Amino acid sequence: MTKLVVGLGNPGKEYSDTRHNIGFMVVEKLANDLGVSLKKSSGFLGKYGKGEIEKETIHFLLPETYMNESGVSVQKAASYFKLNANEIVVVMDDVYLPFGTLRVKSRGSHAGHNGLRSIEQHLSTNYYARLKCGIGDERDGSLADHVLSRFTAEEQKDLPIFIDKAVEVLKNLTHQDINVVMNAVNRRLDNEAKEKPLRGDVHPQRDAE
Repeated sequence: MTKLVVGLGNPGKEYSDTRHNIGFMVVEKLANDLGVSLKKSSGFLGKYGKGEIEKETIHFLLPETYMNESGVSVQKAASYFKLNANEIVVVMDDVYLPFGTLRVKSRGSHAGHNGLRSIEQHLSTNYYARLKCGIGDERDGSLADHVLSRFTAEEQKDLPIFIDKAVEVLKNLTHQDINVVMNAVNRRLDNEAKEKPLRGDVHPQRDAE
């Protein structure tokens, strides 16, 4: 079961509401719902808090190393708490999923996402779970500009609902078998894809920061 929940994003007010920070948003919401305070930790190079779900201790981490060095923070926390990679779930953005959709994976390549790339390098494995939050890819400029942009006014109306949906999935991942959660979430997405095919999350994804 998951014992370390990691939200990916970039620190600083200039990034706080950007698409790239949806991992931060989801983990912050779950921590807030549980009454967990996330405070700066120099030892973990990020914000850290500890809570409990279904009588299981859960560690929450928001790396503040910027996206490219997320793995440094994750490795420090995993090492300190003596956790294996399969006890970690990472919440992150995915441009290859339409806005408002979720996908759960128990392992896999970083697919060009620099946060995942860094985590894989520092854990020396890609066998860690990830909750992918779709941010869409309706861009005119570069991918970097897109992921560091803010959600549209229309998307912002639905963003709280999307975050709540992700929080519920994340909460389930902390105490349910990942295959059960993965099948439930991904089957729903796959059924939706039959009506409107997605580009999927198998294509290389360049990332910013």
